[in-house]
Amino acid sequence: MESTVTEPRLPGSGLQSFFLGNYPPRNCGIATFTYDLSIAIGREIGDDSFGVIAMNNRIEGYDYPKEVVFEINQESLQDYRMAAEYINLSRAKLVCMQHEFGIFGGPEGSHVLHLMSALKKPIFTTLHTVLKNPTPRYNWALREVCQLSHRVVVMSKMAVDLLQEVYRIPEKKIRFIPHGIPDVPFVDPNYYKDKFQVEGRTVLLTFGLLNPNKGIETVLEALPQVVEGHPDLVYIVLGATHPEVKRRSGEQYRIGLERQVRSLGLSEHVIFHNRFVGLAELCEFIGSCDMYVTPYLNKEQIASGTLAYAMGMGKAVISTPYWYAQEMLADGRGQLVDFGDRQGLEQAIIQLIEDEPKRHYMRKKAYELGRKMIWKEVAREYLELLEEGLQTYVPFPEYQRLAARRQKRGTLPAMRLDHLITLTDYTGPVQHARYGIPDRDHGYSTDDVGRGLAVVLMYYDQHRDPQALELAKIYLAFLGHAQLENGHFHNFMDFSRHFLDLEGSEDTFGRALWGLGVAVQLGPNENFRAFARQLFDKAISGISLHYPRSMAYAICGMHAFLQRYPGARGIWLHLDSLANELVRLYRKNRQDDWEWFEPAVTYGNAKLPHALLLAHEATRKKEYLEVALESLDFLTRIQYDGNIFDLVGNEGWYQRGGERAVFGQQAIDAGYLVEAYMSAYQLTAEEKHLELAEAAFEWFLGRNRLKAPLYDFETAACADGLDAEGVNMNRGAESTICFLLALLALVKESVYVREDTAAFGLTQQEGFEKRPAVGRSAAISINLSDGFRQSPETRGDKVKQ
Repeated sequence: MESTVTEPRLPGSGLQSFFLGNYPPRNCGIATFTYDLSIAIGREIGDDSFGVIAMNNRIEGYDYPKEVVFEINQESLQDYRMAAEYINLSRAKLVCMQHEFGIFGGPEGSHVLHLMSALKKPIFTTLHTVLKNPTPRYNWALREVCQLSHRVVVMSKMAVDLLQEVYRIPEKKIRFIPHGIPDVPFVDPNYYKDKFQVEGRTVLLTFGLLNPNKGIETVLEALPQVVEGHPDLVYIVLGATHPEVKRRSGEQYRIGLERQVRSLGLSEHVIFHNRFVGLAELCEFIGSCDMYVTPYLNKEQIASGTLAYAMGMGKAVISTPYWYAQEMLADGRGQLVDFGDRQGLEQAIIQLIEDEPKRHYMRKKAYELGRKMIWKEVAREYLELLEEGLQTYVPFPEYQRLAARRQKRGTLPAMRLDHLITLTDYTGPVQHARYGIPDRDHGYSTDDVGRGLAVVLMYYDQHRDPQALELAKIYLAFLGHAQLENGHFHNFMDFSRHFLDLEGSEDTFGRALWGLGVAVQLGPNENFRAFARQLFDKAISGISLHYPRSMAYAICGMHAFLQRYPGARGIWLHLDSLANELVRLYRKNRQDDWEWFEPAVTYGNAKLPHALLLAHEATRKKEYLEVALESLDFLTRIQYDGNIFDLVGNEGWYQRGGERAVFGQQAIDAGYLVEAYMSAYQLTAEEKHLELAEAAFEWFLGRNRLKAPLYDFETAACADGLDAEGVNMNRGAESTICFLLALLALVKESVYVREDTAAFGLTQQEGFEKRPAVGRSAAISINLSDGFRQSPETRGDKVKQ
């Protein structure tokens, strides 16, 4: 696209902006992109015109340059809130944000929604990933990001279509701007070859942060036949191992590639450069190559800085047909080879070596396109967008809606594990706590441990709190000890560590499987996940369930398992079978005035529709969604009067045709309702489900029949329920776990902020000790002078890998 901006029309004194994303010296593609874009815009309108909000993926942060004025620990929700406040109170007029799910904390990167929904300034978001077939949760997360953005930028035409067709984002909100590249001349490759000791050789190059998705194995497999006819060929693999890959697996992938080279007899034809390189040296490496190859394995890739750089320098490119490559290499600008097609890659390399005119034609076509992608042109397109955005921006109806809800509902309690830590010893969580003091007479139960494992791992996934990880290890060890040879589980254990039953109930089995599924999904390392997987596989091998709640719990576990291993067909079939059985029970018992799975409404009721919502998410079967929503509406109708939830009590339950018990109301029912409503909201985007989730959660805080709070802000304990005499003073594991499940479900929604003070306008005692945020304070490294820029000459520039 030709830029229509010939001169920048926004003076540096007029436009003050924040760029939000990763930033050097953090080594990743997003960091390099944020740097390149901010520098290019700064050169157009003034180097003092911007500051950077940098995302940290480690507690110690990075040694940032001066333009970084604020840092966010990606796992700390408090940091996002404080960043929004800092931006709102600054003189900046807008925020230019880079979005990639993995750089923000929370499920599906949802922590950033807390920042976005709190901002009072327009957000211009560049999307680096747009999925064609997202799970409902990823669909919801990206849709929320786009709704909270004034404009969204994508770097491929296909992404424009996907945003409209898959995510229902209006066309007027979307702008295509190509990936930027450095401005370099069109040079003969031989000019640079002597610098890398490859003069006189045909050079094939791949560069970028090394990870298994690069597909380099395919190139290595293709080379033996190529070098047989062209012994002067050398393949350079340039780039360090991706930091996240190295953190998880060390140099395992690189070592495997080096072994493959030796086994194929290619030691004289493959050179690995295991390091980061500056922009100048990178351009020399690219300049030295005759052909560039991107053999990537992920089809749904909508941008590639490495491909853009290679084309911008006029290189003949061979690539797999991921989306960005299909677009960029069209019209003769490169050659596509199918994923994993060794022979096709081999033939493509040989053809370009032997057909010099074709190779040079590709080079010229690529370079011509690249002239429209140099950073100066890209910066001017962004400036045009930002100027138009500032002129048209008014506070979003979405923002006003969220702000109004905040004013009406207030904030959520802080996410605290204090009482769960109090209940837990080296064996597991004690079942009961009289007046909040652990009651050792009742020992432990697998029921609590299974759900507790799910809670602490979901908490750890959001906060990276090491205390949660220690709890998870204890709980997983308990489940391993409780499992029987047939795959089922003991339930009750006394304080002297003796099991009191031969085998637990089906509900016990389902709850254990739920926890194990979440452990497989969110386990912090491979060993943890391997042990959880072993227990899960043993349990699933002989699964035979007959009761609806046990089926529902098992579906929750299987759904979590499929989040890590979506191709696990055996688990998918088990989940589908159990969901079918729940639907059969629903059809059997349903009547005109009774849309339920059984002839009675008893305990933990909302887990049944919740499980079917998850089953719909996993299978996309419409019937599961329909039954889930009908049955959830039924629970709403019989328990919600438009003001409070009056839950079915355990002092008689609610038999079809009978009277509904109103006392013995339990925390489990409120907690499961919140989970179910939030899942329904994420799948349907219907506002009523979010409002019902809020109301159900407020049951814990005093919006109930007795107007009595069950949650204790001082100890973070939750009472077991509401009795005719008042609040039940037992504060056991189940009630606290269910409260945390509800809170975890709510904090994923961008409208909320957590505090240690009273929530939703309900008066609580003051003076609580505030729990410190995990990791570094959000306020570190704030440059109070607001002097935004450092000269690029004062540090080494890093390039997108």
